[in-house]
Amino acid sequence: MLDLHVHSTASDGLLAPPDLIEEAVAAGLEGMALTDHDTVSGIGAAQEYTRLHHPDFWFIPGIEMNTDVGPHEVHILGYFIDPANEVLLNRLEEIRQARIQRNWKMVKKLNTMGYRISTERVVELAQGGIVGRPHIAQALVEKGYVFSVKEAFDKLIGQGKPAYVPRYKFLPEEAVQLIKGAGGVAVLAHPGLIGNEELVDKILSLDIEGIEVYYPEHSEEDTCRYLEIARRRGLIVTGGSDYHGAPEEYRGKLGCCGVSRVTAKLLEKRSSKSNTVQNIKLRRAAGRNIQGKRELRDLT
Repeated sequence: MLDLHVHSTASDGLLAPPDLIEEAVAAGLEGMALTDHDTVSGIGAAQEYTRLHHPDFWFIPGIEMNTDVGPHEVHILGYFIDPANEVLLNRLEEIRQARIQRNWKMVKKLNTMGYRISTERVVELAQGGIVGRPHIAQALVEKGYVFSVKEAFDKLIGQGKPAYVPRYKFLPEEAVQLIKGAGGVAVLAHPGLIGNEELVDKILSLDIEGIEVYYPEHSEEDTCRYLEIARRRGLIVTGGSDYHGAPEEYRGKLGCCGVSRVTAKLLEKRSSKSNTVQNIKLRRAAGRNIQGKRELRDLT
């Protein structure tokens, strides 16, 4: 089995990429996709470590792009991407800068509310990766203001909470275009967390090629519904744990949800490696998706 949704210290995970590879091997997994939020900075280290220490382990370069449609968070997973694609890297840097400003605004709000955490400590907790809300939450736990990361989100920094700051607006269709432009396969992550089935349907019209059906927080009803949607639309059925290194605080234990090698090979087959055929498909898809994009914008 392969776990296709895993995070490292390159974004908001707690383990460095090599440590994740070791943990995945120890768990008996055949492979893993590293899907850090809005960054590919951990891929190189993971690839090199795998090559040197576990050459039979199937490491898949990936990403999870955080987008918004109105009040709804929509995450798009990308598999078999080229981490050196310049267009992707330039856009990710813009997103990174916007994320930094957002995090510091949240820290400032917390300070004003009497929660004395420092930006310096939040950066330290990120261990060189992209600073995110989980690192702010860890700083709050460390100071004793809350008992857990979950409590920090539920009371202070989750959407609609007192210290929350809206994210930089980034739409799903751009995420899909960036992933496919980098030779990858775009998959809708954890649709059950979106909370709007009409929106899920519209997003799946954006040249999405797969849907994350098997996920720790999906109910049995969710799983059955998305399996049927995948069958009807001809989508690849994927799954992953959304592991962040601390199962008691985050989604699930590494390997708790996953897919077979057959599914991973289907994704690999769909990946284009930025060849000419894919460029033609993208031009055609752009024409097909105009209406879908307009409908999505109407919901923002």
